[in-house]
Amino acid sequence: MEPVRIGIIGCGVIGTGSHLPEAADSKLVTVTAVADIIEERVKNAAGRFNIQKTYASGDELIDDPSIEAVVLAMPAGDRFALARRALAKKKHVLLEKPAVRTLAEMRTLMAERGDRVVACCSPRFLAAPSAQAARQCVSEGTLGDLRVVRARAVLAAGPAPKNPPPPWRVSHERNGGGILVNWGCYDLDYLFGITGWKLRPERVSAKVWPLAEHLKSRVDPCSDAENHFAALIHCQNGTVISFERGEFVSAATDQAWQILGSKGSLRMHMLAGRNKELYLDRSSADGVATDVIWRGDEEKLQNTRYVLEDFATAIRTGSTPLTPLEHSLILQQITDAVYASAREGREIVIER
Repeated sequence: MEPVRIGIIGCGVIGTGSHLPEAADSKLVTVTAVADIIEERVKNAAGRFNIQKTYASGDELIDDPSIEAVVLAMPAGDRFALARRALAKKKHVLLEKPAVRTLAEMRTLMAERGDRVVACCSPRFLAAPSAQAARQCVSEGTLGDLRVVRARAVLAAGPAPKNPPPPWRVSHERNGGGILVNWGCYDLDYLFGITGWKLRPERVSAKVWPLAEHLKSRVDPCSDAENHFAALIHCQNGTVISFERGEFVSAATDQAWQILGSKGSLRMHMLAGRNKELYLDRSSADGVATDVIWRGDEEKLQNTRYVLEDFATAIRTGSTPLTPLEHSLILQQITDAVYASAREGREIVIER
């Protein structure tokens, strides 16, 4: 397969720490150009990864006719206009997560996509072999009818960081929200992907919380979004999603991802690690028995390469990417409903 000629816009942490090194090791993509509004960043990236073309803006890179596809590796607040411009120039687009800030932005991209491939980076953790094993278990019907899908990832507040997170990280205007969009999109894509994207959310009740006053030094003073949320999502056919995530929380760290059905349940760990195990609990007349159906090391996952190569394959073969806009739409419907429920203090019905 001929490598897809891509341009990467954004030479910050995610661009130089993830997309550029993973693209350099891939045979399915070739980085033709990079762009960033900070001159030092783009020069350093080009020198480090031996890239010949550099641009001082995303618009200039998008106008380069030699580039087939763009990777938008910057906060969502800056990404939407660039995505629209890229689509107008008939480029394929890979969106960093969160794909957009609002449902309205998502619908605009869907309307303007045409025949271009547009995908999101939120399925990174589906690259893990353990996730593939979990997906196979669910698809074979081992769990029976799905009852509860659960994600809980609450991280304890440690010492104040020397360098607080950047201003965009906990900002509705700059990035669409806080921990829900920064990490919650990974949880949702992971669980929806493992369950085959068959869950259809209908109603959402949620609550969000900012950082406690004595922990405010952990974020930028201008932050206006949440660092902790909890949501209950009712889906068609009776399945519910119990969803909680927080960072800098006044509690011991606790992380669990689980899919519980009428016949059995899976206990998983989404993040990379050594000596990981995937547990299958199954019931019988004698009680519940537990089997380890997968074990191994997932210390070094090429998560971003997985997404880049899936994107490139979709461009070259016409296949559907792991998380196309149709899937990102579902995640954004949940996101908007969580924030609306928390803001209005009531259950939100997801409109179709």
